[in-house]
Amino acid sequence: MNIHIKNGRLIDPKNKIDAQQDVFIADRRIVGIGTAPTGFVAEQVIDASGLIVMPGLVDVAARLREPGYEYRATLESEMNAAVAGGVTSLCCPPDTDPPLDEPGLVEMLKHRARSLNQARVFPLGALTYGLKGTELTEMAELTEAGCKAFGQANAPLTDTRVLMRAMQYAATFGYRVWLRPQDSFLAQDGVAHDGEVATRLGLPGIPVVAETTALATMLQLAQETGVTLHICRISSAAGVELVRAAKRAGLNVTCDVSMNHVHLTEMDIGYFDANCHLVPPLRSLRDRAALRAGLLDGTIDTICSNHSPVDEDAKQLPFAEAEAGATGLELLLPLVLKWVEQDKVPLLDALARITINPAQLLGVKMGHLSLGAHADICVFDPKASWKMEPAALRSQGKNTPFNGFEMVGRVRYTLLDGQLVFQQ
Repeated sequence: MNIHIKNGRLIDPKNKIDAQQDVFIADRRIVGIGTAPTGFVAEQVIDASGLIVMPGLVDVAARLREPGYEYRATLESEMNAAVAGGVTSLCCPPDTDPPLDEPGLVEMLKHRARSLNQARVFPLGALTYGLKGTELTEMAELTEAGCKAFGQANAPLTDTRVLMRAMQYAATFGYRVWLRPQDSFLAQDGVAHDGEVATRLGLPGIPVVAETTALATMLQLAQETGVTLHICRISSAAGVELVRAAKRAGLNVTCDVSMNHVHLTEMDIGYFDANCHLVPPLRSLRDRAALRAGLLDGTIDTICSNHSPVDEDAKQLPFAEAEAGATGLELLLPLVLKWVEQDKVPLLDALARITINPAQLLGVKMGHLSLGAHADICVFDPKASWKMEPAALRSQGKNTPFNGFEMVGRVRYTLLDGQLVFQQ
């Protein structure tokens, strides 16, 4: 279908465009920016007056809960949530049940996602079989099946010899390794940041050194092996500084931060609010300030939703017993806009953190509006305000620390491959 998106403010971080320009779509591709190609006749016109037209969001951490955890969420519900949030490409971690350690599982997931035709799914393959940290998976076969990188999700890999061999193998064949830094022994049984709030509430803590100890090991092994390493969900000031130093030293390392940690701290736990039981834990005000500084100076490459839908029963428990996780696909864009407003960040720079930067981390040709590119587009109203009400979420997971918050910014249209998949 030929589509003409007119009168919108076009923002494309890759091409450094921030101007009022029309977009013309034909045969699922962008065929014109500013002026229509010769002979173009629109079959559908979208009036984007007062709206911003940008590439579809790319989210590097969104658990879809299939296969194995359909009681928490289904692929259909979470893909609905994705397009409602303007997310057209997402990466799902391998901690499904069973884990994504066999090509057949990856192919099945991708087939299910394609049949829904709502967002592109890029699976993260398991680095070790069963995420048990002992035996390496067949990375070549998993790559052929569609995996874009390999990691352990939140499962520990305590044997550094196995980790080094995994990095050596990945480096040899050009595979990316994605790891979340946390020493499982130092973090054992912890549920909150090891600070004043955890002490006051009597909650077992996870110290910052649990992150930095693991991170230092990962960075040293990356330097030794030359692997392309991505650090998932950095949470502390000390962790940001280690990544900053590694980048200055020339290591091929990138990192991301959860949107929850850009806005929240340990203080938000209040009186045992289980919605704030997250992985990694919410840390101190100083840590949050360092995360924001890391985003501004490029140490942190991208912001993700860390979407982890949890069923209601698993959250209606005492804080330490409640399951960690929160929904986030529909909140990623408004929370990035909230950061833009609070820190006066140029919109072009901020939107790069959820479009072209994560696309490059995944090695996919998404996240931009160049001529000939896939017409994956998000059109949103930057001034629309709304209150976060769990019942209004399309995700099956209704738990979020932002319940009742006033949000600004609402997706009006989402296009995937030149097809309108969401309209509000």
